[in-house]
Amino acid sequence: MAYAGEFGLIRRIRGPATQRGVVLGIGDDAALLRPTRGMLLAACVDTLVEGTHFLPGTPWADLGWKALAVNLSDLAAMGAWPRWTTLALTLPRGEPRAFLGVVTGLRRLAARHGVALVGGDTTRGPLSLSVQALGEVPPRAALRRAGARPGDAVLVSGFPGDAAAGLALAQGRLHAARGSDARRLRGRLDRPQPRVALGVALRGLASACIDVSDGLAQDLGHMLRDSGVGAEIETQALPASPALRRVVPDVAQRLRLALAGGDDYELCFTVEPSRLARVADLSRRLRLPLTCIGSVVARRGLRVRDGAGRPVALSQAGFDHFA
Repeated sequence: MAYAGEFGLIRRIRGPATQRGVVLGIGDDAALLRPTRGMLLAACVDTLVEGTHFLPGTPWADLGWKALAVNLSDLAAMGAWPRWTTLALTLPRGEPRAFLGVVTGLRRLAARHGVALVGGDTTRGPLSLSVQALGEVPPRAALRRAGARPGDAVLVSGFPGDAAAGLALAQGRLHAARGSDARRLRGRLDRPQPRVALGVALRGLASACIDVSDGLAQDLGHMLRDSGVGAEIETQALPASPALRRVVPDVAQRLRLALAGGDDYELCFTVEPSRLARVADLSRRLRLPLTCIGSVVARRGLRVRDGAGRPVALSQAGFDHFA
């Protein structure tokens, strides 16, 4: 099927504004949206650049999925329910299949969370994607990085380290026979699952929350700094998926992936110990591991200890674009 350039492609994805809150969607100079009365608007934006955030040759649909997923993860960390998104896509060449593939992947994840694609931009240049997401959260219910208190438990969702292992496999830094383990780890890299339902459920339960994008140790450190506290975490408490255990049998290597690997898009949060039973119930209801990995302390800074209580030094805490 032929498409008449940029504007023909835009018309191809334009549809009726049938989603709740969309007064006017794709096709005009700006979208017109109707926020829910009495709600606060949560806004975030992320950019993915080829060679920095994704490997050359990554399927187009996976790029669209991930570009939205990283934004939904940010909204989840605030306890916000996602509503709308925009996409700015820069392509080296005018490739209709690339454009439509990205939009297909993005919309596939958007449909799972009731998110409407309401606009964006296309241009020619080095391959990159920028997605903005808008969500809603009740006043005084938003989760924040600040709020952790000494004595709180530190928890993380899912299995940090899986995505970093997937990247290492793709880059040839890890070797494993092709099979379900390798596919699962690569899938965690290319199609992360934003913990939207968890973020909403943590309203009024978590004292602080952050999404894990650049490495668990680094992102937890951001939360501790904003809260004015410290934490001690135990290496033996860190969860590891069966796939990661089989592909990376070396414990020290798994530890580096889990603490500093990045690209997990899990949630790290703190709760009062008296609320841990509620967290366990939430874990069962969502069918999502929520693991206590340590506790908040008054002394500032993050300290990692092994099973014998000895300090573990981290050569790298996570990813930094400008380090």
